[in-house]
Amino acid sequence: MCRWTGEASVVALADDLSGAAEVAALLRLPARLVLDPSGIRAPEGGRAAVVADLDSRQAESGTAARAVQTALAGARAARTPRHGQTLWYKKSDSLLRGNPGAEAVAFAEGAEAVVVAMALPGAGRVVREGVLYVDGVPLHESGAWRAEGRTPPRSVTEAFAPLPTAQVPVDAVRQGAGGLAVRLEAVAADGLHPLCDAETEADLAAITEAALSLGPGYRLLGSGGLAAALGRHLGTGGPGQQAGAGLGPLTGADAGGAAGGAAGGAVGQQERAPATPGPLLVVAGSAEPVVGTQIARLVAAGARHLPLALRALAAGGPVPLPPLSSGAVTVVSVDGSRGVRPDQARLLVAGLARTVAALPGRPDLVLTGGETARRVLDAVGVTALRPVGEIHHGAVHSRTDDGRSVVTRPGSFGGPDSLHRIAAALRPRLLSPPGPPPSPSPSAPMPSPSAAPPRQGVTQ
Repeated sequence: MCRWTGEASVVALADDLSGAAEVAALLRLPARLVLDPSGIRAPEGGRAAVVADLDSRQAESGTAARAVQTALAGARAARTPRHGQTLWYKKSDSLLRGNPGAEAVAFAEGAEAVVVAMALPGAGRVVREGVLYVDGVPLHESGAWRAEGRTPPRSVTEAFAPLPTAQVPVDAVRQGAGGLAVRLEAVAADGLHPLCDAETEADLAAITEAALSLGPGYRLLGSGGLAAALGRHLGTGGPGQQAGAGLGPLTGADAGGAAGGAAGGAVGQQERAPATPGPLLVVAGSAEPVVGTQIARLVAAGARHLPLALRALAAGGPVPLPPLSSGAVTVVSVDGSRGVRPDQARLLVAGLARTVAALPGRPDLVLTGGETARRVLDAVGVTALRPVGEIHHGAVHSRTDDGRSVVTRPGSFGGPDSLHRIAAALRPRLLSPPGPPPSPSPSAPMPSPSAAPPRQGVTQ
């Protein structure tokens, strides 16, 4: 077994963009987020991270596995003598959606073992006797997969098949990092991968410590909960720190541009926004019911709302929009007042992306929903992001290489004031303070291919 010889850099893979941005923030390291897995490069030296969005949540299992293999091969091929050891992390959806098994098998190639821990205690999601519970209800008995069109797995073992796993019960997790490390080694010696029960943040911390004590041959795989535990263990307090609500947008110097290298630089001194900032465009492409309320609250504070007709979005070209005012906040969403079928979601997201790409200038962007965020950034030609902070949990503020602000946020994150908080952080003094909750916007958010039950302020 290979032991750690010094500080390691982190290479993390995620199956959608909002999850990748979340991991980049939770690791609390200077980080670069790349949208092309073939272009992933491990950071030189230690105490830095690169995170790749595989864009594989909705892919076929074979395509998803190849995306993992491409990222691993690219990172290995780019290694030089200046690169230290690499700590590998794979982020999977905390509700076990997507292709967890196929991606885990690919991720395990070349590893001594992959240590799996899917609990997310802050969201009420724990793993007990190998079963994922959502707010006390087994996943397969909950409504969490109501929009998936498939039957949820009855256990985490089933979700990660065909990866050969062995369950590690919570009493083994709680015997201390040393004892747990012995258990993990024993599982790996049998050619299996440890699948750990966990119910608390302390459990996830113990799993992280035990796995790291065994050296770089052991890779970590989990939800945002395990990423947060890893960040607390390794982090320097960089991009994972929250951006203060009273701060304006960060300038290009804050994005690590002066540091260079694959990992970017640490978060620098935050600077005030220019006196006349450019337009801020919020693209609400999420299916979550709370998003309608979030839009209504933002509009009540002074934002302009442009609900876009389904027929126009599906027509194959960009939807003409009125000019975006400098310094103003504009929200675009799908007009779902007459109902939107789930099978239309991808077509409508593509229409939103074309519409944003056709806008003149370079507005700063707030993108809700991982699928929406990825399609919009693809359309406007963004291939990498440098996370600079969180505005609130899950709402990750990043910079593009040319200095544009981008905030990504999973659709289910945040309470009714989420979009207002994000806009106020990027455009201070522009909006009025949030008042009493208004009635939801008549333009309902659309369904998405991976919509999950609403849960405010938690990690996917």
